[in-house]
Amino acid sequence: MATTKELSVEDKLRAIYDLQLIDSRIDEIRNVRGELPLEVEDLEDEVAGLSTRSEKLKSELETIEELIKVRKNSIDEHKEAIKRYTKQQDSVRNNREFNSLTKEVEFQELEIQLAEKQIKEMKASMEHKKEIIAQSKERLETKSNHLKHKKSELDAIMSETEKEEAFLSEKSAEYQQLIEERLLKAYTRIRSSVRNGLAVVSIERGASAGSFFTIPPQTQVEIAARKKIITDEHSGRILVDSVLANEEKEKMEKLFSKF
Repeated sequence: MATTKELSVEDKLRAIYDLQLIDSRIDEIRNVRGELPLEVEDLEDEVAGLSTRSEKLKSELETIEELIKVRKNSIDEHKEAIKRYTKQQDSVRNNREFNSLTKEVEFQELEIQLAEKQIKEMKASMEHKKEIIAQSKERLETKSNHLKHKKSELDAIMSETEKEEAFLSEKSAEYQQLIEERLLKAYTRIRSSVRNGLAVVSIERGASAGSFFTIPPQTQVEIAARKKIITDEHSGRILVDSVLANEEKEKMEKLFSKF
């Protein structure tokens, strides 16, 4: 790890409060995006799934159509066979040959009935698949339009905030380098454990910002003296005095106003 320059306690407080302001601004930017990136990702997966399913069903339709052609051809073949066997019956010499040909005719007729039944079933299957394809197409169009809208929304937000977020992320990394490891670890731990990500807060009306617990007057004096790092005994947050906080806010506002 790079060696950090030894700072006075006041400089440490300023640096860590500046880091908090930068990280909070990054949080705001990400909150504006909210769940949009996940929504777009989910919609992309759904659209891809619907497209794949439609293509699969279309492929199955083509296969069924080919099978129907095969069955129709076989029916024609069986009909030709019946004609042939029937004609042969006219020239048989005995009953055994006639009966044998009759059985062949009956077999061909059964094969025709079976093929016709299969064609009927396949046509019913095709109609069912066509209905599903139509429903999928409608749903795909709806989801695709929704995706287009959400992507456009996300792109607009990203184009507005991407550069600012990248700049602030670099600044956050710079300020982290100024802060000693132990203090930075405490900051990161507190930030990840509180809902609003505020690990460093100022004193407002005798209490830490966002808290109803009053800070004893002597502790307030010590915080204002900026001689040591003091944390709120209730929330564990690092405390800074309001004067320091306002000075750093003004400085950071100039940084943020670049965007």
